[in-house]
Amino acid sequence: MAKALIQMALDSLDFDATVGLATLVAPYVDIFEIGTPCIKHNGINLVRELRERFPDKLLLVDLKTMDAGEYEATPFYAAGADIVTVLGVSGLATCQGVIKAANAHGAEAQIDLINVEDKVACAKATCEAGAQIMGIHTGLDAQAAGHTPFADLNDIAALGLPVRISVAGGIKASTVQDVVRAGASIVVVGAAIYGAASPADAAREIRELVDAV
Repeated sequence: MAKALIQMALDSLDFDATVGLATLVAPYVDIFEIGTPCIKHNGINLVRELRERFPDKLLLVDLKTMDAGEYEATPFYAAGADIVTVLGVSGLATCQGVIKAANAHGAEAQIDLINVEDKVACAKATCEAGAQIMGIHTGLDAQAAGHTPFADLNDIAALGLPVRISVAGGIKASTVQDVVRAGASIVVVGAAIYGAASPADAAREIRELVDAV
């Protein structure tokens, strides 16, 4: 099995702070995620800035597209995004639009399964449509209610689909190895790194734990 990738969630609204954090953790992560609040606040110029500064990193723009999939995703792929997210609840047509835009730019589309009632059916349909990544996403509100990603991860991993599985939702040093062992191809870490006293040290620890699995 290929080594799992580490995705760093960049959630600050501050442009310079986002670039600064990315610089600190760059040696230890594989994917920079421009989080939804961050991309809404800072816009496409942040994509261009990170693409220029970190040409060797994958860049995910967490648009969480809900409509007009191809139209909304295209300029972000053109600006250098490797991955753009689309909400599974948006419906197959919208997902297909983002997939089309991804294919036109030699990039990837990630289906965010947050709040999808039948995640298995959605994963199967969007995989058949050409999506490359399935996102198991336990949102902040669900985390606060005590939910974890593991049940959904088990369900999607059991399908054996030819996709990578990304997992987000409160992952930290004490749980990251369990997430990888459960079938995650991409582990998304946010607060456990950016909320640490030393984000670089926290990212290094996560890297070592993932690589040891």
